[in-house]
Amino acid sequence: MLLSHQRIDDTVVLAPAGRIDHQSAEEFRDAVTPWLVGCHNGANGHALVFDLSTVDYISSAGLRVLMLASKQTKPAGGRLAVAALQPVVSEIFKISRFDLVFAIHPTVDAAVASFTPQPAPTR
Repeated sequence: MLLSHQRIDDTVVLAPAGRIDHQSAEEFRDAVTPWLVGCHNGANGHALVFDLSTVDYISSAGLRVLMLASKQTKPAGGRLAVAALQPVVSEIFKISRFDLVFAIHPTVDAAVASFTPQPAPTR
């Protein structure tokens, strides 16, 4: 399992590729963990987007990694989202009700934009 990353403003985009299943979940967890440390809503903190566009399957073990990431960052005001789910992965998120746990966006750009403060409307 490969995990690439990129920074867009104050958001880190993590992009795993392939399957996240029982065999690769531990490797996925180990690769994600260092990025969770800086995921908080404060000075020098970053938001985190999981770009799942090249993930063709995620098992309960992979979902557990995402859930633990959320639990680890939530106390510090961590901001996490997932984006660009393939149809099979989207269905897994719906069946497992993870679509209620995470903000899900159709694209990485939409996810990053969701973390960008919007200017107040002018009157």
